[in-house]
Amino acid sequence: MITTDTKILIVGLGLIGGSYARVLSKKGYRVCAIDTNPDSIDYALGQGLIEDGKTGPDPALCGAADLVVFALYPTTMIDWIRQNQHLFHPGTLLTDVAGVKCGVLEVIQEFLRPDLEFIGSHPMAGREVYGVRNSDESIFKIANFIVTPTEKNTPQGIAAARELGQLLDFHTIVELDPATHDEMIGFVSQLTHAIAVSLMTCNDDQNLQDYTGDSFRDLTRIARINEKMWSELFLLNREVLIRQIDSFTAELGRMREMLQRQDRPALEEMFRHSTRRRALFDR
Repeated sequence: MITTDTKILIVGLGLIGGSYARVLSKKGYRVCAIDTNPDSIDYALGQGLIEDGKTGPDPALCGAADLVVFALYPTTMIDWIRQNQHLFHPGTLLTDVAGVKCGVLEVIQEFLRPDLEFIGSHPMAGREVYGVRNSDESIFKIANFIVTPTEKNTPQGIAAARELGQLLDFHTIVELDPATHDEMIGFVSQLTHAIAVSLMTCNDDQNLQDYTGDSFRDLTRIARINEKMWSELFLLNREVLIRQIDSFTAELGRMREMLQRQDRPALEEMFRHSTRRRALFDR
């Protein structure tokens, strides 16, 4: 159970880590942080988002933590935990915010000390800007929070991860196994980013911004993309994403065939089906 006495350490004060800190501190929880950028630590301290912060692995902060949230790129997180897990006291619960789970969770749980527990979680929230200065507690209120337990997790660890999602005010909290998580994320997140990027790069007109409409702006909002993070996520989940790209390409090809044969009834049925599916998101 997470209480106001629980000492929470956030490793990585970017947009998501900073937003976690903002919400939890506002609710009276004891939050500290580690981030390699001293400006991020100074800002978080000045804004009251954290009680203490360091720019590197700190024995005192790590040793005092009961719950550690890793808001790092997946490969960076793996290396960080491998090198610094000796700093945590027995019974510390570790979790993350990473957008890919296969190839991450099993690696960490394989080398993790037996007296520590790592439970995967994924906040389905974000913005097109980065860093703790852009942290925003409101981004969680309409978002989904996915917990990804494995056979190595305890009921207590799973319950704590769900409780964290509740404390952060996520709209919906669900559990998925890591493989199902990655399959779904490949479709609802990674494919959408791939489409947005492709829309921005398939036309070289340098004046699109002068005559585009809301539909293009809405579709390409997420094309302002963190190239380092998303390239890592795409490659870690590449087999799933390739399948999703193939599926999308096939569906777009089906629409192309309707246009070629001027099949208005088929187009209208496709549009009706799309409208019905999209309506489920507005409930």
